[in-house]
Amino acid sequence: MAESHWVLTDVPNNVYVPEFLLSPRMPDKFTDAAKWFPGNIDWSVSKRTLRGGLSDGVDVIDVHNGKLQFSLLPTRGMGLWQGNYSGLFLGWKSPVEMPVHPGFVDLSSRGGLGWLTGYNEWMSRCGLESNGAPGMDIIPNNQGEPTSTPLTLHGRISNTPAHFVEVSVTPGPAGKLSVTGIIDETMMFGPHFRLKSTTETVPGSNSLTLIDEVTNLRGQPAELELLYHTNFGGPFLEQDSKLVAPILEVSPRDARAVEDLATWDSYRGPTAGYVEQCYFFDLAAKKSGDTVVMLKNGHGDKAVSLRFNKQQLPCFTQWKNTSAEADGYVTGLEPATNYPNLKTYERKQGRVVVLQPGQTYTARMEIHVHNTADQIATVEEEIREIQSTQSKCVHSGPQAKFSPV
Repeated sequence: MAESHWVLTDVPNNVYVPEFLLSPRMPDKFTDAAKWFPGNIDWSVSKRTLRGGLSDGVDVIDVHNGKLQFSLLPTRGMGLWQGNYSGLFLGWKSPVEMPVHPGFVDLSSRGGLGWLTGYNEWMSRCGLESNGAPGMDIIPNNQGEPTSTPLTLHGRISNTPAHFVEVSVTPGPAGKLSVTGIIDETMMFGPHFRLKSTTETVPGSNSLTLIDEVTNLRGQPAELELLYHTNFGGPFLEQDSKLVAPILEVSPRDARAVEDLATWDSYRGPTAGYVEQCYFFDLAAKKSGDTVVMLKNGHGDKAVSLRFNKQQLPCFTQWKNTSAEADGYVTGLEPATNYPNLKTYERKQGRVVVLQPGQTYTARMEIHVHNTADQIATVEEEIREIQSTQSKCVHSGPQAKFSPV
């Protein structure tokens, strides 16, 4: 049975579908849908648009594979808003309760921290021109002269709407549900990136896969930074939750992170007044470059894992923000092309990707949800095997190779 496609947004061709529902429960519209996947799986893909308040005009695509449900935001750079697996909430409870339309986000506010006024996603993509801390950079202006230019927190891509959105179904025992969005981050005399982002899942599975292809459409080389700000609150984050990872090196970002260095891999419960801590990692990997990290809850019966390849995403950051629930109790697990320092620093360290004209950079990340002790033990054993061939170093203070000292 052939793959099927439905275009929901195609701005150049004046296509916009305001509502959409694809389901085997609709035999009158999709006559073969019940036969696309083996077993009696109640899957669906639907689209809706939020109305009112700061969410007005935000498109949401809800994907349900029969066990795993997640919501994508084409209006917000194809980010993952939130999800659910067999009753386990995926995401976190941000003080920003609902998705914010990019038209209401001023990235330059509060000294370049305006990105945070729209921040509530389970996974926010950061980049593409820059993905780190706010600050000043020196770049050529429209006359080719070096000019001091402000960079805002985590870049622009998560506040840029997709101009093309398509739903695809690949039937069969190894079939999948896919949503693809195309987003341009571009300006005259500046970066011209095209991101093709595909999120796919196998019906009945406990996982989804993000596949990003970033192309430099300029006629000259361009600098790229890409980071997956993947965020978790309860039930995976709680008192005594653990980050399990194969490690070559761990480095505290700054003096604040040094304060709890002895417990970098464990988490507090909600703590009023807590000030964020960051740790930068060089992870161990298999010969293929594949690696995996896992966050498991305090009781060890619920966990989430991220899988990616170090050749694509060589840097990993752990963000700990175990503040009061009302202030955003959350941790970020963040595979990336670089560490989220100011771009000028990352450039000096040689971690900024340079794309030649027409060149495409591909990155892939998998998110898995585990709700049994056996599943969690299997991932832990895999991590132990990766670690067993590598020595581990936890640095006592910030290291210049990871962050400014």
